[in-house]
Amino acid sequence: MLLTDAALESSVVKAYLASAIVPLLGFQMMTSYVSQSIESGSITVKVLFFASAREAAGNVSSTDLELEDGADTALLRTRLSKLYPKLAEMVLDEDNLTLALNEEYVASGQTLPLKNGDTVALIPPISGG
Repeated sequence: MLLTDAALESSVVKAYLASAIVPLLGFQMMTSYVSQSIESGSITVKVLFFASAREAAGNVSSTDLELEDGADTALLRTRLSKLYPKLAEMVLDEDNLTLALNEEYVASGQTLPLKNGDTVALIPPISGG
């Protein structure tokens, strides 16, 4: 597994703190904690909000969102619904809000894996003539 600079730095800090606490809590317990922290990486995706999705999110045009490694578009929808309650109804309704992952539409009902550095656009229905 490759670690990013931030993950490596975080791992080093956790290992350092663990070495200071090991005598107090016991070696096995702390080693287990540090191993889980290092192995459970995270990814960062950029989320772009358009039209009514932007309004529902409080006029946020984009945000960088940290998700656990192995996250997918379904988890992203759930996380966004919790972060932006006014967006929840829209983002959880796949027929009402389309996702585009790295400029490619995600079909309704389709769940795609996310990776570090991905860009996901939230595209609400467009009306007009």
